[in-house]
Amino acid sequence: MADVDPSDAASVSTFAVTAAVGAIIILIALMCSVVRGNKDKSENGEKESAEEPSTKKNEKAEKAGKKGKSQKPVKRSHSVHFTHPWLACNLKGHSGHVLSLDFSPNGKYLITASDDRTVLVWSTKEFSQKEHKSVRGNVEYDHASRVKFSPDSKAFVCSLANENTVRIFRIGKKDTGGIGNITAAFDFDKKHSADIIYIGIASNGKFIMTCSSDTTLMIWSIKGDVLETIDTRQMNNSFGAVSPCGRFVASSGFTPDVKVWEVGFDRAGNFTGCKRAFELKGHSAGVYSFSFNSDSSRMASVSKDKTWKFWNTDIRYEMNQDPYLLKTGSIDYTSPCLIALSPDGRSVAIASDNSLSVHNAVTGKEEETFSNVFSGEVTDLSFDLTNKYLVCSGDKHVSVFNNITGYRASIDDLQEKLKSGNTQSQKERIRQQITEAQEALEQLLGQSNGHAGGKKD
Repeated sequence: MADVDPSDAASVSTFAVTAAVGAIIILIALMCSVVRGNKDKSENGEKESAEEPSTKKNEKAEKAGKKGKSQKPVKRSHSVHFTHPWLACNLKGHSGHVLSLDFSPNGKYLITASDDRTVLVWSTKEFSQKEHKSVRGNVEYDHASRVKFSPDSKAFVCSLANENTVRIFRIGKKDTGGIGNITAAFDFDKKHSADIIYIGIASNGKFIMTCSSDTTLMIWSIKGDVLETIDTRQMNNSFGAVSPCGRFVASSGFTPDVKVWEVGFDRAGNFTGCKRAFELKGHSAGVYSFSFNSDSSRMASVSKDKTWKFWNTDIRYEMNQDPYLLKTGSIDYTSPCLIALSPDGRSVAIASDNSLSVHNAVTGKEEETFSNVFSGEVTDLSFDLTNKYLVCSGDKHVSVFNNITGYRASIDDLQEKLKSGNTQSQKERIRQQITEAQEALEQLLGQSNGHAGGKKD
C-alpha cells in the first residue's frame, strides 16, 4: 500500500465537511420552502373558501335577475304606477290597505281608513299641490273597516273590523285653526251577529245607520242606543247608505231592487219609527250598490245584470208614486261593483276589481275607462262636494282624478237648458256658465283630448 500525503488527506477532509454543511443548508432551505408553500396553500384555500359563498350568491342573483326578466312580474302595491291625464294626484301615507274614505260635510277634508290601524285626514285644497300632508289618528286594538264624518265635521264614526261594532272619534282643533288630536270617545255595544259592511250618519245628526252582511239594518241614536232593527228581506245585504238629505236609509242585496225607508222623528226630535218609502225596480238581477246625489232627488244603481240605471227620485212617495227611470247604461264588468253619483247628479263612476269607468249621466255615455288603477281591488269611491274630483281607494293609497266628465256633462246640461231659456238675460247667464265650464275644461286638459287608452270621441 502507498503512503498518503498528509496535505491530500486534509483537503479531502475539508471537502467532505464543506459538502456536508452545504447539504444541510440545502435541506433546511427545502424544508422552509415546503412549509411556506403549505402555509400559502392553506391561506389561499381559506380565502377561496370565504369567497365561494359570495361568488355563488352573486351567480345565483345574476341568474335570478335574468330569470326574472323573462317571467311575468308579481303584482305588488308598489309596482303599480298608474298614469292618466285625468289623474290629479295620489295620496300616500298608509302602511296598510286603504279600506274606506269619506269627505267632510264642510268640504275641507277627506278621511281615509286602513287596516294598518290608523285613519288619516287630508286637506282637499292640497289635491292640486305636490305635497299632501295628513293628520293621523290611531284605532287602538282594532282597525276601521268603514268611516263616515259627522255633520259638523268635528267627529267621525267608524266600524271596527274585529269587534264588529261602532266607535266614535272626536277631532280636536289647533289654535291656528287646523286639525288637532284625534281621540276615541266611546264604542257602541255589539249588536250585529254578521259583519258590518256599511255605515252612515244622517246630515241632521239624529241617527247612525249600520248595515251587516246578513239582512240586518240598524238605526242607532248618536249615544249608541238601538232605535230600530230592520229586516231587509233580501237574503243578504250587499250595500247600505243614508241619504244626504238625512231622511232615508236604503239597502240592496240579492234581490233585483233597492229598498228605501224613511226614518221618522217628531218636532221634538223623538224617534217615531221607520216606514217603507219607495223602491228602485227595474233590474233583472241583484243590485251590487247604489248612490244618491246631494239632495236625494236622483239615484244611480248598478246590478249583476250588467247594467247601471239613473233614477229620478224627486217623487211623492207618500202618494205611492214610483221613481222615474231616466237612463240605462251597460257595463262590461263581471265582478261585484261600486257606484258613485256626483253631488250635482251629472256624472257616474263605477268600479269593479281594479278598474274604473266614468259615465255622463246627462247623455248616458261612457266617457272613460281607467284599467289597472291598483294591483288589488278598488275598495271605495266618491265624488267630492264641489263635483271637481273623483277619488277611489285601493292598495295603500288613494287616487284623485279630475272630474272631466263632470265638466262635459255640465256643458251638455246647460246647452239643453239654453234651448228652453225663457228670457234673454236667462240665456245670457247660461251662455256665460257654458263658457266658464269650457275654459275650466281646456285648462285641465291642455291641448290633449284627455284620453289615455280609454274611450275616444
